[in-house]
Amino acid sequence: MDESSDVFERNVLDYCAQMEKIDFGSIETELGMVHNGDRRIIPFFNDRYIVSRKEIVDESGNRPDYMTFVILAKYILLCPGRSHYDAEWVSFKDFKKATHFTNVNYFSSDTERAIERHFSGKLNELEKACHELGGLRCKLEIAYDLMMQFNALPRISLLLLFNEEDEEFPAKCSVLFQKHAEYYLDPESLAMTGGCLAKKLRSRQ
Repeated sequence: MDESSDVFERNVLDYCAQMEKIDFGSIETELGMVHNGDRRIIPFFNDRYIVSRKEIVDESGNRPDYMTFVILAKYILLCPGRSHYDAEWVSFKDFKKATHFTNVNYFSSDTERAIERHFSGKLNELEKACHELGGLRCKLEIAYDLMMQFNALPRISLLLLFNEEDEEFPAKCSVLFQKHAEYYLDPESLAMTGGCLAKKLRSRQ
């Protein structure tokens, strides 16, 4: 295990220690957890993860990749004291706590620019990948070649807006969140959620 893996493992153990103190019964409704027998499940995009006060595993019993683990752990640990809902679509930089230069640049490069680079000239492939990831067409009064909505977590949806390249302009991608997302995840975790979207779409081509 290299140094970075050691750091990741220490972080995972720290999150698990924090989750041991959580009363899951008091947050399961707020976070939209699903009961399956004696298990509590949180869907993340089109995968399902079993959560408890000691661990987070997929349905095969394996720990998810580090980024997914952090997002799910933060979703549990940052559960707000009351429900929040604001369906307005906003960009990542519009979140009050997301103004840190590094967060904004990370989201732009690892989400929006990553999708542009990979799917420029491949609109049909992008649409196919979106459908395979559980995306649904979104009908808004705005002009984009493709508009797809994803349920990343029970309380957090993302909207992908994509214009294909043409003779005058390169491909352009924007990924938006519903405004209430900032009450359920911190900026770093929201940025990582966008990164997961890009990674999952690229893996389906």
